[in-house]
This record gives sequence, structure tokens and C-alpha cells, in this order.
Amino acid sequence: MKPGKARKDRPKGAKSFSRGSNKRVERSAVARPEKRDNRRDDKSDARKGFRKPVKSNDREVKREDRRPDRPEKRFDRRGSTQDAVAGKNSVVEALRAKVPAKELVVAIKVELDEKISEAIRLAKNADLPIKEVPRRALDDLTGFSNHQGIALVIKPFNYTDFSKLLANSKKPMMLIGLDSITDPHNLGAVVRSAAAFGADGVVIPERRNAAMTGSAWKASAGAAARLPISQVTNLVRSIEDAKKAGCFVIGLDAEGDTTLAKMNLATESIFIVVGSEGKGLSRLVREKCDLVVSIPMQSSVESLNASVATAIVMYQVAAERSK
Repeated sequence: MKPGKARKDRPKGAKSFSRGSNKRVERSAVARPEKRDNRRDDKSDARKGFRKPVKSNDREVKREDRRPDRPEKRFDRRGSTQDAVAGKNSVVEALRAKVPAKELVVAIKVELDEKISEAIRLAKNADLPIKEVPRRALDDLTGFSNHQGIALVIKPFNYTDFSKLLANSKKPMMLIGLDSITDPHNLGAVVRSAAAFGADGVVIPERRNAAMTGSAWKASAGAAARLPISQVTNLVRSIEDAKKAGCFVIGLDAEGDTTLAKMNLATESIFIVVGSEGKGLSRLVREKCDLVVSIPMQSSVESLNASVATAIVMYQVAAERSK
């Protein structure tokens, strides 16, 4: 090639050197630098664990706001909205008492013993649907694994209006009120004892108190179907209504004004109110009580379970009334 003549195939722009030379190779500028920068950003973001937000209906959805995977949602027991009575004896007792129910659920390949066979027979007589499900699904429905392979899905509890409860109570009446009893097993145990000792009904507040759920049904052993239970908005107002109906209000507390043996009100209409094991009666409820009673105990024992203490008082009243 003649000196001074430029090659037609030489690229224009930055200089290019032969690969065989010892000099550093200079590359020409890329036509689309934005694309190379995006690739570099993607790689660096991937190394940092960054994920682009997902757009839904023209808005960004953060990764933590996305719906969980199906297996996690499937076995999330907290998402269950159904209430159920679980266990052979509890289910049979509920069916015998004709508890309003939706369906009977039985685990697949469960052993058909006497109790389960009776539950199936009672469910058929009541025209209830009977469903077979895997044991894991029954765990999710009941919230625990000790269901013995059977559960009864119940309808929402039908509470009795408090004014109707007062009107239908015998004279002298005995009503039981619960103040901040949050354990459904305690509630069920109180209902069972109240039915056993002839109480006319149980009164529970809507807030800060256990309701008649499946666990309470199981603890009551079917007694909730035979005993009126009233859920009130304000327990203090209900105490005032009971006083107008002729009831003496007796509070049950470890620091009572008098002992159970000196109560001497068994022959009168009474409204017994028991507080929680830890906090006892609330201030407003205690102020409304005509008498606060305690149960004598050994000094080494601080307090009794609320359901046990209530049962002792009801037994004392029932024994006095039977004389």
C-alpha cells in the first residue's frame, strides 16, 4: 500500500491496534452504552439479592405484600373461620343434645369403635352431612391433633337475651356471671358445673371474655345445650338489672369481705360473679357487689382456678337449698 493512502476498510472513530502487538487494545465506544449499564446493574442487583417490585393494577407491590405460597396457606390454622367440637365423647354429647351443627367430619381410615359409630348414626338421624377428610385437614379444622379422628362443625352459638333469662329463671334464682375469664376451657367448665348444681344461667360479657366456641363446648360436655347462656354488652349494667329483679349480687374474690360459710344468702335470689384467677374482679364490678366472698384455703395456695371456685360456691348454695 502506498504511503499516505488510507485503507477503505479502516473503521472510523477511535484508534484500533493489532492484537498481535504488545500495546493495550483500545476498543471503540459501544453504540448503546445504556444497555451495557443495565446489564451491569442487573448483575450487581442480583448479587445483592434485590428483586424488582411486581406491578399490579398500576401500583407497585412489595415482596412482603405478596400472597404466600399455597402450601403455607393450606396448613395455616390461624386462617380457619369454622368452629368445631372435637373428640369422641364431646361429639356424641353434642349430637345427643342436638347442638346446632353444620356437618360431621371424620378422618379417613379412622377406627370405627362404639363412640364413632354412634356419632355417625346420630348424625344420620339428624340429617347432617358426613364428610371424610385426611387427618391433616382435621388437624387444621380443630386447631390441634388430639381430636381422636372426629369433629362436629357447629353453627354460631345462639345466646339467650338477658331479659329473657331473668324472666324464665325460677325463684329463688341462681345466676353465674364471669368477669374477664378469657380461657374457653374455664368457661366450659363453669357452664358444666352450673348445669350440675341447678343454676338458671350463665352471663358473659362480649369484650375481654371467652365466648362459646368449640373448645368451650367440649369443656362443657354438652351442658351448654341445656343451660341458657347470655352474652351482654356491659356486665355492670346486667348486674344492675339483676338487682332490680330481686337478686343479691355476690362477688367471688380471694380478698373477700366474708367467708363462704358466713354468706347466709342461699335462700335468696343471687347473682354470683367470679373474676379471673390473676386479676380477680374488676373495680366497677366489685363496687356493684352487695357482698364479696372468699373461700378459706391453706396459706401455701394463693388462689383457686375460676371454674373450681365457682363450683364450690354453687355446691354450697345447692346444699343449703336442699335442706
